[in-house]
Amino acid sequence: MNTATAAVLAAGIAFSVLSAARADDDHEGPQFPSHASFTTKIITPFSIEGLTGDAFGNLYTSGRPAAPALCPVWKISVQNPSLVVVGTIPNTTGCNLSGITFDALGNLYVADAALGGVVWKLTPNADTPPVATQFATGVPGTNGLAFDRDGNLWTGDGTTGVGRVWKISSPGAVCEPAFTGCAEVFRIQAMANVLDPATSGGVANVGRDIRGLPPGTIAVTPISRNASNQLGSQPLVSNGLAFNEQGDLYIADTARGAIWKAEFHRSGALKSRTGCDKTFSDNTLCLDNIFVSHAYREGTDGIALDRAGNIWNSANERNAIVVVTKNRRVVEVFRNPVNAAGLRNSADPAVGNNHILELPTSPFLLGKLFCTANSDGNRRDNAPNTAGEVGPASPGKGKISCMDQALEIPGLPLPVR
Repeated sequence: MNTATAAVLAAGIAFSVLSAARADDDHEGPQFPSHASFTTKIITPFSIEGLTGDAFGNLYTSGRPAAPALCPVWKISVQNPSLVVVGTIPNTTGCNLSGITFDALGNLYVADAALGGVVWKLTPNADTPPVATQFATGVPGTNGLAFDRDGNLWTGDGTTGVGRVWKISSPGAVCEPAFTGCAEVFRIQAMANVLDPATSGGVANVGRDIRGLPPGTIAVTPISRNASNQLGSQPLVSNGLAFNEQGDLYIADTARGAIWKAEFHRSGALKSRTGCDKTFSDNTLCLDNIFVSHAYREGTDGIALDRAGNIWNSANERNAIVVVTKNRRVVEVFRNPVNAAGLRNSADPAVGNNHILELPTSPFLLGKLFCTANSDGNRRDNAPNTAGEVGPASPGKGKISCMDQALEIPGLPLPVR
């Protein structure tokens, strides 16, 4: 991978639009695809989550093998899909790989929530696949990745649910606890405060709990609503990240179905307001930094921008794709249709499971091609995940699916300039 390759990386998302919608009626943007169709490009033997691409029409993702072994980083040609190993990641405790992105020099970065949180770095090479090195450590729950205009790498803390967003400015950085080459710039407000019962009058938590069903199966009765079993809780508030051309940072809030917007001064200092709720840390963004919140976006995972500033979302728990325009209009462009069982976890035979989503996680816009990774998690619309094209009962554990029709607006080239 050379400099020219990475300089024109396209940002994006992609997927099925059986129930499509038009962007707007007030000319704020182009029409989104209507009556689109989608096809699985490739099935992976391990579960996947992150997705990125290069200027030559290749996609990249990383696998999560269950047994201790090197975790593969794959290159997939869109024209002739096959899994080509271009690097590996050490796996001593089990890789928990998610976000993946390129820098301006063609180096690839992969977020790994294992080992206390590591961001790995490698230069893809199909002839002699390199073993990744640690770019940053002490990044608990690291998930989405995005570079800013100055070459700093940003990431959030994923399923830890604390809401931290870090800026990593140098190789070999240590975020927590040393904060060497890394700074916690702000936090997304967590769903709940975690308190010390000894000093709070016996109260341990204040806030909300969002649960997806299953695995948090409940019988909806007055008693069960107060059940202590929190299986299926969704605390994730700092997930996918994406910069726009103005240098603003968007953050996907999976639990709330929201997108937050953080703005910065020319100096790089945070401009957005913080510290409005004193029960959270002083660097917690105020709620008025929420760019949009909408029920269509519940379970939103990865996000990606096109050149017009539209934000494409993989709403994983709804098996849906949603777009947020720069004027905050929310458009659902696809959701799996209901099958004969009254569920959205598989397709009826006439449609075929290779034309549905199975917990879409990370979108990427490869020019005008819209694709998304699918991790087949056992939650909400994708439950039970034993159905469908991939899953625990089949050899395939993940898949990448792309829209058959071209987008009107190509993806925003990455990294931003």
